Amino acid sequence: MNKIFSKSWFEKLDADLRACGLDSDDKSFDEIKEILSNPPRLTPSEFASSVSYVILAGGFSQKTAKRIHKIIMERMPENPTVDDLLHIFNNKNKINAICKIWQNKEDFCNGFYKCSSLDDKLNYLQKLPHIGKITANHLARNLGENVVKYDIWIQRLGVLYGGNSALYQKIDNGNLDPEIKKACDDMFDHLHNETNLPIGYIDVVLWKSMQNHLIEV
Repeated sequence: MNKIFSKSWFEKLDADLRACGLDSDDKSFDEIKEILSNPPRLTPSEFASSVSYVILAGGFSQKTAKRIHKIIMERMPENPTVDDLLHIFNNKNKINAICKIWQNKEDFCNGFYKCSSLDDKLNYLQKLPHIGKITANHLARNLGENVVKYDIWIQRLGVLYGGNSALYQKIDNGNLDPEIKKACDDMFDHLHNETNLPIGYIDVVLWKSMQNHLIEV
């Protein structure tokens, strides 16, 4: 276990992802690390673009989400409607949510930056169209908050770290079990102490490593 969740293990994952050109989410690993160290204040359009990416990323590969997001952003009108964008990506629920985000981008952006605590920010993001508890963490991290996304990949790895195989049956992308969350948090605390890196950065490296089968669980 110690050899798996060690500093050298993590650094090799990071290096292997970079060598394969897989060092990105919606931004490159280096950009993510910088944003987590110095969170920027986004414009309403930048905020809406970040929300749109996370909406698209849910249930799709990063490659697909980035491609569709790029096309939509290039063709985004000032006040978009579903009919404007549905021909680009034929998922009415997601396109409807993206349109609502862009139609109200000033209010949504200002509302986020009025939140003073991380809990308030996460609760606020969960109320945005098509953003749930897990995707709120993904979005918050992309906005510069040092949090992790407890998706199914991270839950599996957290259970491995915790050493309680019975928890595998409780892994659920829509309902995070408290015991699994604790195992994940313990894992991130351990790796933060090992590497001195932000847990948000550790999260994206582990997530990409799991997704690309550099870690097998």
